[in-house]
Amino acid sequence: MGKNIKFINWLKLGLAVSIAKTVTLIVRSLRLGAASVLPGSIARRIEPKLLQQLSQQVKKGVILIAGTNGKTTTSLLLREILERKGYRVAHNSTGANLENGLVTALMESSNLLGKLDVDYAILEVDENIVPKVLNPIQPRIILCLNLFRDQLDRYGEVDTISKRWTKAISTLAPDTVVIPNADDPTLCYLGQQLQQKVSFFGLTEPERYLEAIPHAVDSIYCPRCGHSLDYQGVYLSHLGDFNCPSCGFSKSQPTLDSKEWQQVLIGLYNKYNTLAAATAAKELGIDTETIQATIPTFQAAFGRAEELEVDGKRVRILLSKNPVGTNETIRVVTESRDTTTLLVLNDRIQDGEDVSWIWDVDTEKLVARGGTLVVSGDRVYDMALRLRYSEAAQSWGFPPGATAEPRRGEDNSHNRANLIVEADLRQAIATALEHTPDNQTLHILPTYTAMLDVREALTGRKIR
Repeated sequence: MGKNIKFINWLKLGLAVSIAKTVTLIVRSLRLGAASVLPGSIARRIEPKLLQQLSQQVKKGVILIAGTNGKTTTSLLLREILERKGYRVAHNSTGANLENGLVTALMESSNLLGKLDVDYAILEVDENIVPKVLNPIQPRIILCLNLFRDQLDRYGEVDTISKRWTKAISTLAPDTVVIPNADDPTLCYLGQQLQQKVSFFGLTEPERYLEAIPHAVDSIYCPRCGHSLDYQGVYLSHLGDFNCPSCGFSKSQPTLDSKEWQQVLIGLYNKYNTLAAATAAKELGIDTETIQATIPTFQAAFGRAEELEVDGKRVRILLSKNPVGTNETIRVVTESRDTTTLLVLNDRIQDGEDVSWIWDVDTEKLVARGGTLVVSGDRVYDMALRLRYSEAAQSWGFPPGATAEPRRGEDNSHNRANLIVEADLRQAIATALEHTPDNQTLHILPTYTAMLDVREALTGRKIR
């Protein structure tokens, strides 16, 4: 009886994987996308336990990477570190981080019968499904990058997610390694509660503090007692050095000294991504020399500080999908000497249908520096209105001639920033390129689906 059950399970596994690989071949041959989700969806209908069956075959274990921002960059850097040491790695590199995407990525590294021959699997996971996948995956390492408000219409507040994570992680084996961000009070407290092995990462560079706590903060209260935290300084949003004057809760000491590590790409947020990947690599026994040698050669994943050349001009795409992430990409833009920015706002399911988060973004800083701002996307007029209010904030009243809803293609050269509204994305890109001087870079700040649309327009190829 037992042999029959094992045979049936083996048959279902092979059938599911074979059909999924056939679908992948068809989709890619017809250039319909990267086939990063559909194959997994079909395969899981045939064999619902496919995620568990594939995960169990990974020789040295699965590294699960979760958080609101930075998953793709962190996972790609960790993969490059491991591959530099000669390890075979499965990875959902397209960023498809729901269950179907995880299964698709694992099948990509298997043969037609579902046999997996890899040393590690690095899986970036959407923060909302972490509790669902921990049990079937049984990860060796869990990297908890950060928790910010992101798609509140789907996920809720960060403390809700943190409580669900803590409950799910606490059931895992004692030798599971959990690596939380020490600078995030919510995740720092999560790590302090666990019985598993915990190794923190974070910044140790007070000279990089912001002048003030930004408007878009999510966790400035003590996760233990609810009292306001005392911050010695913040690096971005609510990430910083803190302690609670009421109950004594305070930031845990990071394993690595951040001053000793250079970072990948631009933006302070990528210093966190670098430290997270380096801490995980050290836990896996990778030597410091290999890690340090990988960082300077790292190339951005699509849409994450990715740089392209279009019509002889430089273009940099900075994914901007929530208040904290967008504030950081705006910081990158305002610290540069480049004068043209394209903002693309969509409200599709992958983005979150509630775009009210743009009112928590410090767009005033973008407007104040001047230059040309082009806006586009499904919610182009929402973004244009946000920028108009930013103009008003700069002058304590709307500038002469300003209207609440700009006209399509309107050029407001009398304002500090030249605001151009163009609903058609391809035309918006062309307009932005026209306004970009030859010696400068066009910065594009899109939400997730907007980023896919932008890349398709620029490269002629869909991501998924």
